Amino acid sequence: MFCVMLATLIYTIVTDGLPLPNRRDVFTPWFATTIVDFYINIVPIAVWIVYKESTWLGSILWAILLIVFGSLTTCVYLFLQLLKLTNSQASEDPMYYLLLRDSVKDGVGLRDKKSLVVAARFLFGALGCVMLGALVYTCWTDGSPFRMELLYPWMVVLLANFYIHVAVLSVWVVYKESSWIVGILWVALLVSLGSFGTSVAIVVQLFRLSPLDPLYLVLVNNGNRAGDMYERTHSAVLHV
Repeated sequence: MFCVMLATLIYTIVTDGLPLPNRRDVFTPWFATTIVDFYINIVPIAVWIVYKESTWLGSILWAILLIVFGSLTTCVYLFLQLLKLTNSQASEDPMYYLLLRDSVKDGVGLRDKKSLVVAARFLFGALGCVMLGALVYTCWTDGSPFRMELLYPWMVVLLANFYIHVAVLSVWVVYKESSWIVGILWVALLVSLGSFGTSVAIVVQLFRLSPLDPLYLVLVNNGNRAGDMYERTHSAVLHV
């Protein structure tokens, strides 16, 4: 995905120039809405990266790279995290070890006395409302997005960038669900409704947590939550 995105970006810059703000042929209403869609989808990935990094400097650096380079940064970061997995971790439950940071895997590192579950519900609920409003407004003022004239070079680049993130988020959604049918339905929602679907999926997962649960538990599936590690860390949170 990294190579596809990089090749698409370079080709479009060479053949169509840079997407400067004064180019009205690039910054159409649906292009602006897709940018909003794109950056709302970046938020959960950025939150995960900040959580994974052990230092604030590393978190800020990766967050900036994510904002500037989009899915190129996401692909590089995921690749680096996958390289850190041991053979036993990769064979046992790679998603679990990929998603959680080392201190939590070891059963330590519970630094916060207050959970952010409720705040996260409000955040992603608000982002979903913003995206829904943007979609409705643009449909009302500019018509349907399913028009051939909207598939100009920079829109194609933006869509490629956007759907790489959709693919990444879809893997997490399928991992979270115990049923393949439900997982596929969520993926269809993400593909068709973009970051609005992402926000809905995250809010639903957050409401499956207690307000006292540590926020990182939203990353793992129910099987991991019900295991010994969850019982240990959950008890630690309740007694802090």
